[in-house]
Amino acid sequence: MEGTNCEYEAYQSFKRIGVLPRYVHVNELKRDKLSLEDFSVLFIPGGFSAGDYIRAGVIFAQRLASSSLPDLIKFSDAGKPIIGVCNGFQVLCELGFLPGYDFTRRFALSLNDSNRYECRYTYVKMHSKNTLLGEIDVGESYLVPVAHSEGKIVVDRQHKTLERLEEESQIVMKYTDPFGNEAGYPWNPNGSEGNIAALSNPFGNVLGLMPHPERLYELPLDSDRRLIKDPVLGRPFFESLRKYVVSKSF
Repeated sequence: MEGTNCEYEAYQSFKRIGVLPRYVHVNELKRDKLSLEDFSVLFIPGGFSAGDYIRAGVIFAQRLASSSLPDLIKFSDAGKPIIGVCNGFQVLCELGFLPGYDFTRRFALSLNDSNRYECRYTYVKMHSKNTLLGEIDVGESYLVPVAHSEGKIVVDRQHKTLERLEEESQIVMKYTDPFGNEAGYPWNPNGSEGNIAALSNPFGNVLGLMPHPERLYELPLDSDRRLIKDPVLGRPFFESLRKYVVSKSF
């Protein structure tokens, strides 16, 4: 945590699947009070870390790099999941863990096309099978909240980054309308190229997404369930993570 605002929702989502989550501040890693080796999953939550000064996620990323970059690389190389949601996605991009080609920057998360903060529900569907998300069916759309100002994925066209992401199955989720069709604004809330909502590294264990599955683990009220018949992303997302970790015995 470093000025995040969705750590509570993430904590509760992990508790619901029967694991033992823990809040970790970057200073605890810096002062060697905790070791990443003691954890099975690293989840970097959303929020406006360090006020999003300079650009979203860059200050938090630099603080993580200065305190723990070798440990983060070791964590990733072991196949352990590193998840970044919204601002956490931006942090992983700034660190160079996504798209994961020798820590070379091949894309950026830029201002939304609307030039404003977008906060609402939209839909995403699995575009490619991902090693962490085995419980989520490719092609099925899920309801999920979004809340961000800088979520537009812009790729380096000179190096054919979009084509490489597609070829290596790194485009994990895309924005859709309620019927599962790729669509523009408002279903794509930021104007990301290719309607991309989530990306992974080439090995699939580092995952970044702009939507917030932790904010909608399940529909909380009976009235909501009567009004909304669509599946929500939260529960299958976190249950998939648990199943992956258990299968690997991390």
